Parts: sequence; structure tokens; C-alpha cells
Amino acid sequence: MVPLQHSNPPCPSLSSPPVVYRLYKQRFVGLVGLVFLNIISAMSWPWFGPISNNVSKELDITLDQVNWLGNIIACVYLPTTLLIPPVVSKYGISRCCQIGAVALILSAWIRYAGTSRTLSGSGAYALLIIGQLFAAIAQPIYQVLGPKYSETWFDLRGRTTATMIIAISNPIGGALGQLVSPLVGDTRKSILVLGILSTAVTPLVFLVSNAPPTPPTYAGSKPSPPLQSLLLAMIGKENMTSDAYMSPRSRVDFAIVMLLFGVLVAATNTFAILSAQILEPVGYSEDISGLMGACLLLTGIVAAIVTAPIFDRIFTHHLAITSKILVPILGGTWLSLIWAVKPNNMAGLFVIMTILGVCSITMLPIGLELGCDLTRNADGSSAILWFMGNLFGIMFVLVESALRAGPDAQPPLNMRRALIFNGTFVAVTASLVIFVRGKQERKQLDEDKIREVNMRPTQRTNNTVATHS
Repeated sequence: MVPLQHSNPPCPSLSSPPVVYRLYKQRFVGLVGLVFLNIISAMSWPWFGPISNNVSKELDITLDQVNWLGNIIACVYLPTTLLIPPVVSKYGISRCCQIGAVALILSAWIRYAGTSRTLSGSGAYALLIIGQLFAAIAQPIYQVLGPKYSETWFDLRGRTTATMIIAISNPIGGALGQLVSPLVGDTRKSILVLGILSTAVTPLVFLVSNAPPTPPTYAGSKPSPPLQSLLLAMIGKENMTSDAYMSPRSRVDFAIVMLLFGVLVAATNTFAILSAQILEPVGYSEDISGLMGACLLLTGIVAAIVTAPIFDRIFTHHLAITSKILVPILGGTWLSLIWAVKPNNMAGLFVIMTILGVCSITMLPIGLELGCDLTRNADGSSAILWFMGNLFGIMFVLVESALRAGPDAQPPLNMRRALIFNGTFVAVTASLVIFVRGKQERKQLDEDKIREVNMRPTQRTNNTVATHS
């Protein structure tokens, strides 16, 4: 246990004893557990993207059916996401993680049972879908819990970094899924490897604890308002005295952040799912398709690791300004893919993937933390933002699959119309970022509480930081 500050002896003029804010080393143990659980649970979604053509041939199913192995995760993700805040509120972070671990094990071996050579195409597909359904329960749990865990265990100088580490562990899993799935053998061996990895990681769930004995900040000491209260606050139905109340300006800002987060996450995930179908018709192999998707994610991970500590300690009040710089760059870069996806342009595509990765993954923790600051509800805002990302993800995959050209097109089955839809939609949505003011109300409240107790004469002498319950 590492104490940040020490309280003074009780002051007789105060009605209750002070409660100090403290940090515990155990926060890093839980962080490690959440990171690895997030990485493995994230592999299921893009796993079938780079090997979609092989899965279709070996298991005797159509390409659209293979796409639904990713879509089913997004579909089940939506209701699961909205159930997580009430489960955390009632049972705690640890029990919620344990539910995800059980779902992860079930997904692994039901999915592998679907690769039996004795099954027909329809039988194999049914088991694959059921396995993916359980994977869809596990994945949102570890994603949505990130901001709540960082608020519960970390202080103002580490909160954004903790959110970043948990947030980027999901795209790390996606990147590894795209790299590993085409490299480990045929379809059956590939699914077996995913099953082994999913099972091996589940004991780490016991590293994640509910909350420290003493909170790290004022926000960490307060339970998040119920999700229903947040939804009412978003439409202005909460009383101004309620903990869930949001100012009119914050409601507008959060609505824009929801839309931007949803569309940008959807664009990235859709490219991961459809990467082979987008790139193979113009002459790129499955391995190259997987490497490009992984390049997008891995370069972004490096950028996020570098930038998150800077936002914690230097640009802590500049999340909105950063968004106004990075989001328009993303809009223009996604638009450029319309012309960049062509034969013999590998270098250009890798440059574009790098720009998309650096800007997109850096925006993940920024978007999540900005949502928490605007709403003062870590798990509720996180659930809503990831809900929007997957809602738009379903739409993008379905629309872009429908826009695939026919076998008589040149080149056959090309996805140019899908790229036009994707780039135009993202670019238009990205322009809304100019209207975001982004007042970070949660952070300001935490700082006000620290300032308030430091102003008390009995505590100023020893430079303590405490609040009274």
C-alpha cells in the first residue's frame, strides 16, 4: 500500500473525522488482469476476417455467413453493454469480470466443436455462431469496465493512462487476432489456437478486485449514478440537485462525442472484419491484408502509450482541443482510401494505415475520459460510447457487404462503393467536432475538492489532502 497523503489529528471543530485519498499497489495487479482478459476477448471479433475465404471453403459456408461471425458479436454486444453498469453497481467489478471469464471459456470450446469434420456446413455454422455469442458477452465486460476501474483505483495523475492501457488492450487483441489467425494453419487449427488462448487467460480474473479500502479521488469515492439517471440527464429530465445532472452544454457535447466515437470505432472495426474482402480483389494476399490491419492497430497503440501520460500530467485540460485536431485528420484519411485501394500501392496503404492507427487509437482513451468528465458517470458513459461504436459497426458491415460489386465487375467482387460510403460517412461526421466545447466537469470537481480541503487552516500546515465524509 502506498499512501499519497497523511491526515491530521481530528479537528474538534469538525463533526466527522477526515478521510484521506490513497493509492494501493494492488491497482497494478488488477490492471494487468484486465489488460490480458481484454486482449484475448478481443481476438474473437476480427479473427475470421483475414481467413474469411478459407473459412468459407473449408466449412462450406458463404462469405456473408462468415461476416456474421463478426456481426453476431456486435449484435449481442449492444444489450450486454447496457446491462453491465447495473451488474457492476449490484455485484461489483470483480464478479462482473468472473461472468466474462465463464462466457470466454464457453465460447472457446463451443466454437471448436463446430469444426468437427462430421458436421454439415449448417451444423458447423450453428455452433460457430453460438460460440461467438458467448464471446460477445465477454468482450464488452472488459471494455466497458476500463474507465470505471481507473476511476476507482487511480488518481488524477494516472487515470487517463490507466484508461488508455485498458482501452488499447482491446485493439491489441484485434491486431494479434488478425496476425495469428492466418499463420497457425488451416481453419480448424486456427480456431483451436483461439480456444486454448481463451482458456489460458481466464484465471487472471481473480487478480481484479472491486475497490480499494480508501478511494484515490473524490470521484473514486462516489458510486456512479444509475444508467437510467444518466439517460434521463442526457435529455434534461434530471433535477439540478441530482448527482446525475448534466448542463445543457454538456448534453450537447456528449451527444457529439457519442456520434464521433461510434462512427470512428465502427470504421476501424469494419475495416478489420472486411480487410481481406477489401484488399484481395485488387491483388493483395490474406497475409498482407492481415498485416495492414495490424499496422493500423499497432502503430496506434505505440502512439497512445506515448500520449496518455502527457494528457495525465501536462495537457490534462485539453482533451477537447486534441479531438479537434485528430478527428478531422481521421475524416480526411478514411476518405483517401477511396483512391488508395488499388493494385501496386502497398507503400501508400501502409502509410495510410499508420496515420489511421496513430489518430484513431490515441482518440480511444481521450473519447472515453471526455465522456466520463462530461457525465460524471464512468461506467454509464463508457457503456453508452461502446454501445454506439457497435451499433454503427453493425450498420457499416451490413451496408458495405451489400455494396460489394458482383462477380462480373472489374476487378470482380471489388469494394470500391463500400469505401466511398465509409469515407464519406466518416468525413461528414468528423466535421461535427468543431462544435465540441468539452468542459471536463468531473476533473474540475476533483480538483475543487482538493483545493477546498487544502484551504482549511488545520490541514494547510502539513500539506494534507483530505475530504470529509
